Amino acid sequence: MEPIRGNVFNIQRYTIHDGPGLRTELFLKGCPLRCEWCSNPEGFQPYVQAGIYRKKCLGEKVCQDCLEVCPVYGTLQFERGKLTRIDREKCTNCMKCQEVCPSDAIKAWGKWMTVEACMEIIRRDRGYYEKSGGGVTVSGGECLMQADFVAALFRACHQENIQTCCESTFYCSWSELEKVIPHTDLFIADLKHMDREIHKTRTGVYNDLILENMKKICAAGVPLVLRIPVIPKFNDNMENMEATADFLEKDLQGKVKALQLLSFMRLGEEKYESLGMPYKMKGLRMNRPAFQRRMEKYAAYFRSRGIHCSVGAKEWD
Repeated sequence: MEPIRGNVFNIQRYTIHDGPGLRTELFLKGCPLRCEWCSNPEGFQPYVQAGIYRKKCLGEKVCQDCLEVCPVYGTLQFERGKLTRIDREKCTNCMKCQEVCPSDAIKAWGKWMTVEACMEIIRRDRGYYEKSGGGVTVSGGECLMQADFVAALFRACHQENIQTCCESTFYCSWSELEKVIPHTDLFIADLKHMDREIHKTRTGVYNDLILENMKKICAAGVPLVLRIPVIPKFNDNMENMEATADFLEKDLQGKVKALQLLSFMRLGEEKYESLGMPYKMKGLRMNRPAFQRRMEKYAAYFRSRGIHCSVGAKEWD
């Protein structure tokens, strides 16, 4: 039988924000949402992609290795002698150009890995997990698009007494969630907006399925931490915060372990450029001190409602 493999686009060691203690975090390819502020656009598609970094290109006069191996003429496009973009409609994602590039001007976003290959990396930091109460977090993209792989990886972690955390959008079927629940110690999910229509305008999907899965998770008694990525001109208003508090109190029966408010940060612009994608938050201008004051105000409001809330993602007790 072929071993289960997952398409991983990044592995970060010694992370402290996505779960308790020091952690190893794996980011998996594929996501059904298109949040305009997402800092990981390389996680959108479920397949391996090439990212272009023009500044690293040696130039056509020095090197044409990528052109020689590309199977479709016109896919690789140059400007002033340097590789600038890929025609994604022509590209077959064969990754031959990336394999021969001598200067890393072409980056492979994604790599198929077995559970054992991931465990070899995870085991290196076992001592840090034990000392800090940390473990392994799987994120994305939407990692539950690869639920079989996540379940297998977490099962292997539990066999070696390594704590597991799944960071998900919850935009998935309950059957996919059920595959990983027995092997997951903690779930983290975003609660982006309570209004389904507004949610769709900036994420590409309605929130019905997400909210329903949150209800089921809490009813099943599975530990859950919720996050609100606070985005100006989207959910940065008291009306949405009040609706969120009502949902946590009534629909989730006060069973959420903690609520974390995450400040909007302009991250990942270079990755959008590498993929030939527009960064829709580029024109946003904001008064950062005033924004942070509103964040503290929102946190104080949630705490007044009896909800354990923090600004940032460092509190896990």
